[in-house]
Amino acid sequence: MKPAMPSTDWTALETLADKPLEALFEGDGQRLRWMAFDAAGLHFDFTKTHLDQAVVAAFVRLAEQAGFKEARERLFSGAIVNPTEGRPAEHPAERGEGSEQAVELAGQRHARMRAVVDAIEAGAFGDVTGVLHIGIGGSALGPALLVDALGREEESYRVSVLSNIDGQSFDEAVRNLDPQTTLVVVASKTFTTAETLRNAESALEWLTANDVADPYGRVIAVTAAPAKAVEWGVDETRVLPFGESVGGRYSLWSAVGFSAALALGVDAFSDLLDGAAEMDQHFRLAPPEQNAPMLAAFGDLYYAQKRGAETRAIFAYDDRLRLLTSYVQQLSMESNGKSVTADGAPLGRPSGSVVWGGVGTDAQHAVFQLLHQGTHLVPVEFVAAVEADDGQDPAHHRELLLNCFAQAAALMKGRKSEQGARDYPGDRPSTTILLSRLEPRSLGALLAYHEHRTFTEAVLLGINPFDQYGVELGKEMARAIDDPETRDGFDPSTRALIERAGL
Repeated sequence: MKPAMPSTDWTALETLADKPLEALFEGDGQRLRWMAFDAAGLHFDFTKTHLDQAVVAAFVRLAEQAGFKEARERLFSGAIVNPTEGRPAEHPAERGEGSEQAVELAGQRHARMRAVVDAIEAGAFGDVTGVLHIGIGGSALGPALLVDALGREEESYRVSVLSNIDGQSFDEAVRNLDPQTTLVVVASKTFTTAETLRNAESALEWLTANDVADPYGRVIAVTAAPAKAVEWGVDETRVLPFGESVGGRYSLWSAVGFSAALALGVDAFSDLLDGAAEMDQHFRLAPPEQNAPMLAAFGDLYYAQKRGAETRAIFAYDDRLRLLTSYVQQLSMESNGKSVTADGAPLGRPSGSVVWGGVGTDAQHAVFQLLHQGTHLVPVEFVAAVEADDGQDPAHHRELLLNCFAQAAALMKGRKSEQGARDYPGDRPSTTILLSRLEPRSLGALLAYHEHRTFTEAVLLGINPFDQYGVELGKEMARAIDDPETRDGFDPSTRALIERAGL
């Protein structure tokens, strides 16, 4: 029997008076000093949120009631934090934070990954110009984000990430790859994921159809089930393992990041890990009032639990971070999209918010109308880099940053007019995160910040963020639909669709 979760009393939060944002500046002369600060090389500005000393104090008490310090220590010590599966969550060990055994094993696996990269660069796989990385969920989103954000045109290897089972996606993924010089990286934790294995089989067929003599010899498997990969046909010398206790959406720090390490260089991948480790230290040691992931989680929960906000939005004012929203969307919604606590009791309150967003300045001309004048309260997170990338026009970057800061200011201040249709209500919250430059270390810190933000929300809600059984039902039913003997058990609407499609 699972132990009962610690009980938390949300009454103190729910009875706090609502204060407009601009009034917070007037009543708190220290606001800019304690709500805007640097951590792990990033600058966090929470000043345009409704968090004040009273709200933060209420959340600190909730965290104490929820046993937050103990839960955080369990995460970093390698103790069980996933009671559903009886496992720790050992992604911090990939960055050097965890049990001694887990950290040592992660280091050995990183060394194995580095050795394979070195072998490829030394010509052990022949001429290699491209990588077809096949995975789904975290096994695809993480590597895709890293390569898209940090990749450059002068890279030695072209990386194409394939996740969707749609045949159009496959054709697009291989369009600019030379089958004679392409490596196929198959990333699957269990090596049983149907979509990934179907795409992997199609990749082998593509290699064979283009006269590649030994298609399996061009495959590298990344998995927590090495025996399954060997059984599928991959030589054990080309299997890169990672731990079963590293969840898919937390796995880019492990061998799942192999394709990115190959494309960007293993030194860049090490810098990514170092940046995440810096955020780990900040999360572990900083007091709640100056702890970026905790304050972000407090804000998320404040707006969801007290103000009724059902969504929150992320807008990256940097086109290289166009996949950031998708990455955080999976991290947050698959982790905290639960209706029961870790011990199976009804949650009884809103769980994790819907995460959405886009890229500035495009989003300003698409969705910001609703943010400024719509009836929905949507807390916004702006992300930008202070310095432009090498070769980028400084004038363009300056205008990009000005737009970012102006949108946050306009959301907060609003504007009244004689014509109601032109009123901007204002008092709409936002957080701004500034990177000095977009580079591996800063990106690592940013992604670890979102992990710890998600974990903090889960602990305060009493949710287990490390299981995801909600995705299993649809998979089971997809298999049942494919079986003529079981499809008759489906509802008339679904049966009609199957018949219409001729399946």
